[in-house]
Amino acid sequence: MTTNNQAPPAAAKRKLPPGALKAYIASLTGTSLEYYDFAIYSVASALVFPKVFFPGNDEFVGLLLSFSAFAVGYLARPIGGVVFGRLGDKIGRKQVLVITLLLIGVATVLIGALPDYSVIGVAAPIVLVLLRLAQGIGVGGEWGGAVLLSSEFGDPTKRGFWSSAAQIGPPAGNLMANGVLAILAATLSNDAFLSWGWRVAFLASALLVVFGLIIRLRLEETPVFKAIQAHGEQPNAPIKEVFTTEPRALVAAALSRVCPDVLYALFTVFVAVYATKELGMTTGNVLSAILIGSAFQLLLIPAAGALTDRFNRRLVYGIAAVGTAAYIPLFFLMVQGKSVLMLIVGVVIGLAFHAFMYGPQAAYITEQFPARLRYAGSSLAYTLAGVIGGAVAPLIFTALYAASGSWFLIAAYLLVASVVTVIGLALGRNPHTDEEERLLQETRA
Repeated sequence: MTTNNQAPPAAAKRKLPPGALKAYIASLTGTSLEYYDFAIYSVASALVFPKVFFPGNDEFVGLLLSFSAFAVGYLARPIGGVVFGRLGDKIGRKQVLVITLLLIGVATVLIGALPDYSVIGVAAPIVLVLLRLAQGIGVGGEWGGAVLLSSEFGDPTKRGFWSSAAQIGPPAGNLMANGVLAILAATLSNDAFLSWGWRVAFLASALLVVFGLIIRLRLEETPVFKAIQAHGEQPNAPIKEVFTTEPRALVAAALSRVCPDVLYALFTVFVAVYATKELGMTTGNVLSAILIGSAFQLLLIPAAGALTDRFNRRLVYGIAAVGTAAYIPLFFLMVQGKSVLMLIVGVVIGLAFHAFMYGPQAAYITEQFPARLRYAGSSLAYTLAGVIGGAVAPLIFTALYAASGSWFLIAAYLLVASVVTVIGLALGRNPHTDEEERLLQETRA
């Protein structure tokens, strides 16, 4: 018979850290809502905006202009990374995450209400670009805080899993965005969808932002940041300190993002262009494929993060990057028969490769930096990589496809991106938890 004084058996399950589950849900739901906003813009930039905001005689010119506006969101991310990364290491994670949610939400609602080119002329694309800029700044500051929110409440020895909460946000948001757009496209005529139907998805984000704010306003600050505050270790100039003391970590973390970013742009943005223009499929076919692929990612991303807590994180990440380079030619060969089923299978597999890089990515990036510089360092790496990865990827895909008329150069582009990511992994370091364990122990004492 056991007594209350006896130690629990070794096989007993370890309790969750206080607040960990709540933080995981808050991180997941918050980024899901914000990436819903970002994702509907991504889809609309391929299917709607060339006709609504960038009309012209040359279809590819309109597409390139639309993707240029899409790229502005990525180019603006470093601004958000600098501004909010600095604040996150100085004043805390929670306050910054409320601001970024509001910034993205308001910009998205205003895009949904923006008159098109036929109504206000050249002012329409100008305002669109400015609102896209605001979206990008918000996302640039959002990611680092969302990752730290779940990982700093969670078990540091299981950072791959706990950090994956924020990584589920993009496919979850993509799932919601494509689901709404697929329903609208299926129930409305093409003229009605282009006229007003697409706006419904943007305006609906107002409700989602309110829901996200309720969750985030009820959160506490992370225990790691509280410990940093208690020890008076907040940096005075975190951005400068990252560049001067952690240059290798910054380069390693940034390069590790390139392949996942480019791959995601291929299977969620450019595939819509390729499948409709080259393969003759419908918008509904493409949206369904992306929808199903995103649904699989909801499970694969946390599973991949957890896998790298058991095995070497850099090795699992690197295998997925190498596998991506080998898979892209196979994908294009698979869809040449113009089968909708093969398109769906191809997109699901492609996004699975992305999941096995993206799932552990948050943990890999954050563990390159010391706790006191983690928000600034992670945000800078995330946003700077977006400029050379996801920002220009749709433009490069479109330009390569227009110049060659085939997929060979696109596959070569993914090969280069894979090599860049492997270099970033080789430069990085393996997980370490000593610093935050010391901070928390000293604070408790």
